[in-house]
Amino acid sequence: MSNFRLQRPSLGPRISSASANEEEPQKEAEQQNCLHLKGHCSHFFSPRKSYQQILDMKEITDSSMDGLPLYWASDHTGFCGTIKNSASDFVVTEINMHGQLVSDVGADCNQDPWNIECEQEKSHPSRNKRLKKQEKTLGNVSEWPNSDKSEDAKVEHSKINQTAGSNLSESAANSPSMQASETQGGTLDLLLGSSVTEMLEKFAFSAKERKPAEAEGTEGETTLLLGTFQEKSQRAAIHLAVRQKFPFLKTVTSSAEIRVRLDPQYSELCQLVSEEEADGFFCFLDSKDRSSKFIFQPDGSKEHRKAVHHFISKYFGKLVETKSFLEQDGSSHRGAEITVRFRDKVPPGRKRHANDCQAMPATYTAFTLCKVNIETLEAVACLAKELGVVPSDFSYAGIKDKKAVTAQTMVVKNVTIDRLKAKQLSIQSKGLKVYNLCPTTQHLRVGQLKGNHFSIMIRNISKHQEDDPDTSLTDRVFEAIEKVKEKGFVNYYGPQRFGLGQNVQADQIGLALLKETLVKAVHLFFTPEEGNDPVNKAKRHYIQTEDAKETLALMPEYKVRERLVLCALNRYGSNQEGCVRAWLSLPHSMRALYIHSYCSKVWNKAVSFRLKTYGLKVVEGDLVACDNLEWDLSYQNNMVHVVTTEDLESNVYSISQVVLPMPGNNIQYPCNKLKLWYQEALAKDGLKACKFRIPALQLNIPGCYRRILAQPQQLVFHWLESKEMPFTKEDAGLVTDEPRKPQEIRDSLSVSFSLKSSCYATVCLREIMKCNV
Repeated sequence: MSNFRLQRPSLGPRISSASANEEEPQKEAEQQNCLHLKGHCSHFFSPRKSYQQILDMKEITDSSMDGLPLYWASDHTGFCGTIKNSASDFVVTEINMHGQLVSDVGADCNQDPWNIECEQEKSHPSRNKRLKKQEKTLGNVSEWPNSDKSEDAKVEHSKINQTAGSNLSESAANSPSMQASETQGGTLDLLLGSSVTEMLEKFAFSAKERKPAEAEGTEGETTLLLGTFQEKSQRAAIHLAVRQKFPFLKTVTSSAEIRVRLDPQYSELCQLVSEEEADGFFCFLDSKDRSSKFIFQPDGSKEHRKAVHHFISKYFGKLVETKSFLEQDGSSHRGAEITVRFRDKVPPGRKRHANDCQAMPATYTAFTLCKVNIETLEAVACLAKELGVVPSDFSYAGIKDKKAVTAQTMVVKNVTIDRLKAKQLSIQSKGLKVYNLCPTTQHLRVGQLKGNHFSIMIRNISKHQEDDPDTSLTDRVFEAIEKVKEKGFVNYYGPQRFGLGQNVQADQIGLALLKETLVKAVHLFFTPEEGNDPVNKAKRHYIQTEDAKETLALMPEYKVRERLVLCALNRYGSNQEGCVRAWLSLPHSMRALYIHSYCSKVWNKAVSFRLKTYGLKVVEGDLVACDNLEWDLSYQNNMVHVVTTEDLESNVYSISQVVLPMPGNNIQYPCNKLKLWYQEALAKDGLKACKFRIPALQLNIPGCYRRILAQPQQLVFHWLESKEMPFTKEDAGLVTDEPRKPQEIRDSLSVSFSLKSSCYATVCLREIMKCNV
């Protein structure tokens, strides 16, 4: 890489681009620069300007990047202009894993052109090995057996819906537990023997007769040993049989011994509902029949229903979900029934039964979504409403710009192609377009794309104010494009990563989540900006009152994230536990995005420190990407190599291979000054002992690596005369002694290029233009 010299030795950091094995004094190195500190337009001038003139130049701060000093990869002058004057000025088209523009994928078909499942396996060959078993579900959910359901259990559970919908209190003989006794009694005799079964029945009778207060005080001591069983299948069968006959008992295995005791969750539920309802609910859970549902008796008390919802969510929220439905009875008194059904997703840490997969195969449909001037989450919410599904049924590789025309692949679960086709016209009336419909076998994961293609219109093109008046604008544009083609740009995360808020940005919320100060994170989430628009009015109301119900009424419908959080806060309260439920109401990818936003801010600061300290040369202790590491993020430490003295002597690595880590629990840091810098940066933010795991929010942040330089592909441009701003003769330069062409002042420039995933077009444009965009 060639070196450049500046006329301003005192402005900005001096970064040497000498080869890695050159030993030069620091003073000499500072005279050779090919990176320049952002914030000084004064470094875009001709050699004619004096040193004092340069010092007098006004700095340009970049508030969108939190005042972070940004560095350039080349020394060209650049030019001025504006982007995103309208949505059509910024067109983003996703590039799928096969390298195709998603807008070019064939018309509606019956095969999966994205080949999602295959590409997931290719991009993460050892993904299953790296996944750790997550925390077990609370209570006795973690101890349910994984054996297949017996025929008796299937027959029994077919009665649950009918029984639950009737008057359960009229006779104990009609309760699910008594019905289960008839079918499971013989099974227990075969598994345990008649004498142990008789002891179990007596124990169950006495345990159920005890008052809840007494049971709570003695449940740790009052247990019954059923025996020792070496075979896992035998233990599983005993667990199932006992639970089906006695739903109020909990079975525990320890060193092949099985003990039973009163289930504390059963006792707690009996304080809220009748024993018959509690029996039916636990039988419903043990049956694991995902096609069934359980309905509690109608209840006119909202506070009581809220307590039942809270109980079920607290102990079984990973397995089932609850909803209240109003029902009109004969006395014209409006009550509500709580309906419980199994979630579609299997709880983390538990195995999916083969029978379950065969009984309810999921349907996945892939399609291309085109949206104009609308947020991705808002578009997803609109699609979900049209198709009668929930937003979490949609998956996509990434969030696209709002003020733009974007095309990206999406996958929706449990929606057929025919159903989506039938809704195409209705969806189009909402300002969205879906096409390229085809079946697929898997959801999409975040980052599952090759990159994005950008077609951008830069308007109001002109030279920088301090530029040499004798140099043409056309020359400046051509020079800028060629330099960025050759050298690329520093791969900063763009301002979109951190949100557009001035008072609070996403990385601040992410930091609060990492510290597990979840109430503070909610307050940051609802911190209003300046202005009196409906959204800020609603946020301001919540900060002042913490009344989620009233704030929900004020919050506009299109603010999907805010409304999801408010609904949860209204249901569970605004304390620590309620805030946990509020954050869990957001999709997993959205919760993780706040954490990633903080980590991205750390990475941006790290790369600035790296370039200020070492410049554009490979140094000992750097991390470099191996040949098989793509430009996108990687979680594996074996994909990076620590540069040694021998590597420097042989000059085998270039700056384009150097990567820096995003903080996480499964990455390694560079073995040079950067390691200490990371430690001090995290400690300064109060994360010195952070493990980058938040069990309460089901978040695990392994970390990843990102190249410090990025290279645009297929970078081309052409001039377009602006038709939105008519020229006067004076503007056109027709009345001056040295007339200039109209495009020298107000022409528009069309630029197109492709970037790898997670690279930002606005950052690339900054490198080209050398100014804020």
